[in-house]
Amino acid sequence: MAASTEALGSPGSALRKRRTVSPNESGHLTEKRNNGDGNEGPAECDKTSDVTLQTGTFWLTRIVILRSVAFIYFVAFCVAYNQNKQLIGDRGLMPCQEYLRSVKRYVGGKIGAAALAYAPTILWFLDWADMDANLDSIALAGLALSGFVLLAGRANMVLMALLWVLYHSLVNVGWESQLLETGFLAIFLCPVWSLQPVPPHCPPSRLCIWTFRWLIVRIMLGAGLIKVRGDRCWMDLTCMDYHYETQPVPNPMSYYMHRSPWWFHRFETLVNHFIELIAPFFTFLGRRLCMVNGGLQLFFQATLIVSGNLSFLNWLTMVPSLACFDDAALAFLFSSAPGGAKRAVCNIQRQEAAGRATLPTKGMLVRRVLNISLAVLIGYLSIPVVLNLLSSRQVMNTSFDPLRIVNTYGAFGSITKERTEVVFQGTTSADPQDPAALWEEYEFKCKPGDVKRRPCLISPYHYRLDWLMWFAAFQTYEQSEWVIHIAGRLLANDSSVLSLLEHNPFQGRTNPRWVRGEHFRYKFSTPGTPSAAQGKWWIRKRLGPYFPPVDLAGLRKYFSSRGWPHPDIN
Repeated sequence: MAASTEALGSPGSALRKRRTVSPNESGHLTEKRNNGDGNEGPAECDKTSDVTLQTGTFWLTRIVILRSVAFIYFVAFCVAYNQNKQLIGDRGLMPCQEYLRSVKRYVGGKIGAAALAYAPTILWFLDWADMDANLDSIALAGLALSGFVLLAGRANMVLMALLWVLYHSLVNVGWESQLLETGFLAIFLCPVWSLQPVPPHCPPSRLCIWTFRWLIVRIMLGAGLIKVRGDRCWMDLTCMDYHYETQPVPNPMSYYMHRSPWWFHRFETLVNHFIELIAPFFTFLGRRLCMVNGGLQLFFQATLIVSGNLSFLNWLTMVPSLACFDDAALAFLFSSAPGGAKRAVCNIQRQEAAGRATLPTKGMLVRRVLNISLAVLIGYLSIPVVLNLLSSRQVMNTSFDPLRIVNTYGAFGSITKERTEVVFQGTTSADPQDPAALWEEYEFKCKPGDVKRRPCLISPYHYRLDWLMWFAAFQTYEQSEWVIHIAGRLLANDSSVLSLLEHNPFQGRTNPRWVRGEHFRYKFSTPGTPSAAQGKWWIRKRLGPYFPPVDLAGLRKYFSSRGWPHPDIN
């Protein structure tokens, strides 16, 4: 009877079959079973076409987050490579070399710990004789490293730390800083050396996953609280009546969204308050509600991407939202092909469920200590940030530590109710006051100018000068002196500044003798009106001069007093 039971394959016989775990060709652990006849067969995950993952692990989440961070880095370094020479290079509008010199004087004339604490950048240690080459080298190195992580889906702490240091070096001499915190957290998602997508001895830390969740909570609460404490239109639900038209760089969809019914704009504002002020708390209410918050945040950022050109800001805000999803939720993004990451995770989950999880190594124990230290550091640095969130004098987009590891965030605390633009015009006339003088307009890459030009669509790319011109229009040229710097470069037909513009009316012709800035109010045209029928996206009205006509001779003293090199005529 015992022999016949064994032959039929009783549960006892199945338990007596030997099982082993060995690395496969890709380096992942694969379960093998002894079938009782001396032959070892593949584990169930390797021989079934249906790979179902369990909840509660974050191997695939790590891959998605790292690739997403690499994508943002790639865009950021691409923007830097194409624009940093013209903006902060040797002959840039705001040379970073001058900034570093001022920091050096401020800290006592030495490049030491004080200088690094004030402006952490590797530019301190490079040759300042050719700052353009330094900036290009940093950007190209960042492009190469981020491109590798993006395409290969593989990263380690060394690669992600290098990316963070390179980007930090640009942020501290004139570039955006929001990516720094996300990039810093991404360092601790990775194994130290291994480039395996699913390294079996380095599981993603739940503490690290929670630091990303904490980041999205702070971003959203910061944005929501600054609104309800700021412009009254957020409380009376009218801000969206203006936002699409007055945001920094509208896109074509902004034109149509602006013309939505009034009740839709009220609904949008209510939804905004819910997603920014209520949904973040879902993060702490269990797996399902955490995923609900993640889904809402991804949807919210996607709508902002569709309706405006806000650089890579919204794309970046999606990254910490991904930490709300575990492997079971993200498995649909991965192929079930043999040897892939999805099957490797399945094998690890099956081994753990069977009580055959990898025993902790000394390196894994050290890594746990490192993860706990990260959590403690983030918690400590979050104290002033949380106090800022609770304060009635909340400030946004500020850091309380020199490395900008934990920052405050917020956006559109106040909404401009009308759009104004500065338009550069040049003339070859000898007398700028001559009524017969022909003034011709320069066009920027993306910001409104020609009323018949369709709004651009560039997100996640970023034209930094166009963005700065949006701020300049709120101020006077005395408050934004770099605007006069641009005028001088245009008078000299400077190729570096002209590369930041879309249209130079004097290309191939005599240089302008005078350049002026005109101030206009812009409004979207109304579909179905004669203006729209004529192909006009915008209606504009002149408000007056922004700065008076200037020529090279008149700017010589102005440039000299500010330490700017006098433009060379090309």
